[in-house]
Amino acid sequence: MTRADARLSMRLENPAPETDGAQVVTESQNISASGVYCMSSHYLAPLSKVALTIVLPRVPGGRAAKELIKCEGIVVRCEQSARRSERPYEVACMFSDLGDDVRSRIDSFVTWRNLQALRAAAGSVPRATRRTPARAKTAKAGAARKTARTARRRTVH
Repeated sequence: MTRADARLSMRLENPAPETDGAQVVTESQNISASGVYCMSSHYLAPLSKVALTIVLPRVPGGRAAKELIKCEGIVVRCEQSARRSERPYEVACMFSDLGDDVRSRIDSFVTWRNLQALRAAAGSVPRATRRTPARAKTAKAGAARKTARTARRRTVH
């Protein structure tokens, strides 16, 4: 599924007895309608079940300002991070009990976030380089016509 880079507040809870109900408060690195990737200060065993709570921002045209997504997930991967930080583990979880309505809202958020990223990238390209060749030719022709009109007006008859 399509993923979007998104720093969303989230919490993972591992209810397994050997973890003493470990809670990890973190933020996502990316999200899709099938799962989420984040950093963790605790090791979470692959294939273990976790309770996930994710704060999903409102997509324009959406219902509330923010929405809490609460669901169950399965740890797919938990690896030592190559980066030295306070959160030494990279964790990937797949959603295991997401309803169609919630999955659709996450998918809408992913689409919206990716469109925002594309718009931001397009805005960082200088205007002249964004033109297609056909538009560039039309712009040059328009500028030439304007210059010719201005020259004719200045000519005394």
